[in-house]
Amino acid sequence: MTGDGRRWLQLRVRCPSAGDRSDLLADGLLAFGARGVEERGGWYVSYFDEPDNVDDFLVRAASSIERETGLSPLRIEHEWQPHEAWEETWKRGLGPRRVTERVVVHPSWAPPNEVRSGDVVIRLDPGMAFGTAEHGTTRGCIRLLDGLVRPGDRLLDVGAGSGILSIAAAHLGAHAVTAIEGDGYACEAMLENIEANGVERVVSVVEAWATAASLSAMGPVDGVIANIEAGLLAPLHEGFHSALVPGGWLILSGILGHEWPDSRQRAESHGFSFEALDEDGDWRSGLFRRSR
Repeated sequence: MTGDGRRWLQLRVRCPSAGDRSDLLADGLLAFGARGVEERGGWYVSYFDEPDNVDDFLVRAASSIERETGLSPLRIEHEWQPHEAWEETWKRGLGPRRVTERVVVHPSWAPPNEVRSGDVVIRLDPGMAFGTAEHGTTRGCIRLLDGLVRPGDRLLDVGAGSGILSIAAAHLGAHAVTAIEGDGYACEAMLENIEANGVERVVSVVEAWATAASLSAMGPVDGVIANIEAGLLAPLHEGFHSALVPGGWLILSGILGHEWPDSRQRAESHGFSFEALDEDGDWRSGLFRRSR
């Protein structure tokens, strides 16, 4: 246990029968709420807040990962890791990445080797927050945002995590972005990232778990980004619709391939028309418009 009382549960998962589908384990861990995932010799290693009951947590983790990935049987191991050790672990493997023709994301310790005229460069240290250019949902949202955001737009970023999508929207011309995140550790990292990118006047942080009612009260806005799990998106659609101006756009992400048909149908039943789909591995990010 560290001096400030923080420690993290390290979870290691593998599926010997998965073959070339083993990378789905990373997606399954992130869908279950992992703080980060890396591959080590066939094991997928992730980090979680300290649960109240470890045995119950391990059972739920195995069930969720098997359901999300279709892989079984799983081998799962765990141990505790101090907060300071975790901070060094998540840095491994992160480097600069060009997500679109003009959007480049990099951590503070690894600046891009090449910056072109007109590039949008985002410096991002995720810390304890979800959201790096290494994950398919984040890349999908950035690809949809590039060319969508217009100067003067007012936006909501629901489940903002590291703040990467809010920062990208600010750099792409948004006038005001409200980044909504209920995890205090994520908010700490997000505030640091906002300052590092010089967008404090554009991006404001609200530390809260979003509800349909709270989203409605934050409107009207021109666009909403929601990169969270499909199950958490479901009850928020009325709030998305109420917050948006007529013709406003909605990006839904954090959706696995097998969840996409139901997610699209749910959005359309709440008054949204489908416009575009980004596919990145087994992840889906969809662009919708408020049609009524």
